[in-house]
Amino acid sequence: MVKLNKIYTRTGDDGTTGLVSGPRRRKDDLRIEAYGTVDELNSVIGMARLSTAQYPEIEAMLSAIQNDLFDLGADLATPETDEPPAWEPLRIVQAQVDRLEAEIDALNADLEPLTSFVLPAGNPLSTALHLARTIARRAERHMVALAAHETVGAPAIAYVNRLSDLLFVAARTANDRGRTDVLWVPGKNR
Repeated sequence: MVKLNKIYTRTGDDGTTGLVSGPRRRKDDLRIEAYGTVDELNSVIGMARLSTAQYPEIEAMLSAIQNDLFDLGADLATPETDEPPAWEPLRIVQAQVDRLEAEIDALNADLEPLTSFVLPAGNPLSTALHLARTIARRAERHMVALAAHETVGAPAIAYVNRLSDLLFVAARTANDRGRTDVLWVPGKNR
């Protein structure tokens, strides 16, 4: 159980932050960028949930995803080391990736076929989900950049990759199962 009694500690005033395992890193470190972007993504998903009243299946998915994103943040905030930790670090696992894949398949089964690229538009839920999708892609880019220098679990990278796909099909679902998607018309304004 996490217990936070004091919100400010002043320890970050020097431009560093502490990882779960104790070491401090600069706030512009790739690891901090990665889990900070995951936190931003979680916040945008929280905003999207304000518009899910007509979509209980999307609401349930987003609720689970928000919890998973805290797991992902904890995973990223606990770098792997050669020394065995005193506790078992929280890591994203393949079962979480598998759940996203099953949800993508379920949503995608009812969608209108794509005839063009979809613009990030439509109703408020769809638009918020498209925004979340782009933040998920940014988190993935940060995680891949980090993985070039330090260990990042393969399930963690797969999870955020799958999540952007889920957010795309959920955005289309929110646009009347794709019937009211706003499609790109190449060269329309030439």
